[in-house]
Amino acid sequence: MTNGGSNQPRATRNDRREAAREKARVLREEQKKREKRNKLLIQGGVVVAVLAIAAIIGTLIFNSVKPAGPGPANMASDGILLVAGDEGAITAVETPALDAGEDPTPTVPDDSGTVANIVTYVDYLCPYCGQFEMTNSEAIRTMVESGAATLEIHPIAILTNKSAGTQYSLRAANAAACVADLSPDAFFDYNELLFENQPEEGSTGLSNSDLKKLATDAGAASGVGACIDDTRFKTWVQDATNRALTEPIPNSDLPSVTGTPTVLVNGQQYSGSLDDAQEFQSFVVQATSATFNESESTPTPSPEATPTPTP
Repeated sequence: MTNGGSNQPRATRNDRREAAREKARVLREEQKKREKRNKLLIQGGVVVAVLAIAAIIGTLIFNSVKPAGPGPANMASDGILLVAGDEGAITAVETPALDAGEDPTPTVPDDSGTVANIVTYVDYLCPYCGQFEMTNSEAIRTMVESGAATLEIHPIAILTNKSAGTQYSLRAANAAACVADLSPDAFFDYNELLFENQPEEGSTGLSNSDLKKLATDAGAASGVGACIDDTRFKTWVQDATNRALTEPIPNSDLPSVTGTPTVLVNGQQYSGSLDDAQEFQSFVVQATSATFNESESTPTPSPEATPTPTP
């Protein structure tokens, strides 16, 4: 048996050289096409990235230059004043919203000496605030409902960076401002619920959905939900917090708030136990009595000289 061979003539050296050149030319053309395509893709990606960065920068600039919105209604003092309403219900004293940049108007306290003017500065993430509120909330409710006391609550956010990046302290204070603005008579119950459901410091805190549900549970209007989602009063919360930390506290001798809770009764700061209800109630009575004594004190008249009888 013999081996079969190809009938094609063997390529010459020149033929092989030309074939190699042609193959190299085709490879070069394909490489050029790939490089051109990659260049276009890179350029397109750069353009998209630049546009995205420009959009982000534009948003940041817009947010930084847009004017601050007004504060919430019913918090002209940076706090909401709660008093006895009809049939023993707690109601809010209505006040107009602060315009952007406008200074708050301090509340005029009842200086008759028969009413305890209780003022609190609270952070909804502060565990000590939670301790004070859980200890004294029901007693304060009873005092306000009966007309024996008024309660002015100032939500501030000094622990904004203590919630794993969610800014819970600020969001909760904003939510409280939303309730004050749209459903002020539900504020006491909402304030109480925020502390009953207070998250631990350092945790992510409650979600906006949680904050909205608590507002519903407190009887707030449905419009409060959008206000919470929009963080509508974020700028006001930041301004009110800064004022509390840097400016004198109205109706007291305090130069500023140095921590939370800061609790005042008729201008006197409470520095007793946070978990002893009886101690706080005793302080309320003492501070109110002091105001009463000051309001009732009058100069003692000098005794008139008695004429000496003539012998």
